[in-house]
Amino acid sequence: MAPKFEPIRDILDLSGKIILVTGGNSGIGYETVKMMLRKNARVYLAARSPSKGNEAIAQLETETGKRAEFLELDLADLKSVRKAADTFLAKESKLDIMFNNGGVMTPPVDQLTAQGYDLQFGTNVLGHFFLTELLLPALTASHAHSSVPARIINISSSAYSVSPKRDIFFDAIKGGPARDALVKKWGNTIAPWNLYGASKAGNILLSNHYAKNHSDVLVSCALHPGYIQSGLQRNSMLLKCVASIVFSPANVGAYTQLWAGTTASAEEINGKFFVPVGVPKTPGGAPSDTELEAEVVAYMKEAVKEF
Repeated sequence: MAPKFEPIRDILDLSGKIILVTGGNSGIGYETVKMMLRKNARVYLAARSPSKGNEAIAQLETETGKRAEFLELDLADLKSVRKAADTFLAKESKLDIMFNNGGVMTPPVDQLTAQGYDLQFGTNVLGHFFLTELLLPALTASHAHSSVPARIINISSSAYSVSPKRDIFFDAIKGGPARDALVKKWGNTIAPWNLYGASKAGNILLSNHYAKNHSDVLVSCALHPGYIQSGLQRNSMLLKCVASIVFSPANVGAYTQLWAGTTASAEEINGKFFVPVGVPKTPGGAPSDTELEAEVVAYMKEAVKEF
């Protein structure tokens, strides 16, 4: 546990470390990039929009005196994920810490990814799975270089608790008649949250998969960052208003992933799920379903094999 974790005090110098942060241009991702720069790491800020990404990089340079590298990445398009991975691997031979931070929350239910998946699952889970798979050689090289496990930190949410169970999980995450029927059944108010829950359960399942199957070279954990003010609330005016009053600022939301990525021991985090700050919790429901985990991984491997 890290109840008194203070990033600027507790994170050691990260000179020589290569770090990737998806969704690094705003919110928790921005704060994560900022702290990694302050600790002298070489940081790749991955974002969909070059203009927003480079604007964030310029602002970060003003704040830290250090400059992040921009990596164009649209997690909702598997072709973009492939291109981003190729670009990264052409520049770097290793990757020490991977913050799978980017994501979307409760967009309109008719929005799908470029390949026709639910936008939330496709962005939050499938895109990150493909990126992680493609960057496994760099993560493996990190371990070979330092004899220290590379780290994959996956942002999830307490919303995993509203994930559909296995009998309808796969109907929910791919566009088509079955998903449309579920959306109609749930209604336009509940459906976005159930679909968000599926994606957040998927983040934990994905994290557990890497923790179990690649523990020779890396460690992987998932976490709930807390209730944080961020751009994720832009699709709900009510939630945006509530967040502005009672939610914590983005820099506080970064604490748990910063702790897990840099300060906690490898053994302490691997295969675990955390709530702020660094408190382990056992998630029930879909994330604890090992059969669903295997099925989701097989499903995603099939989904990305043509890309």
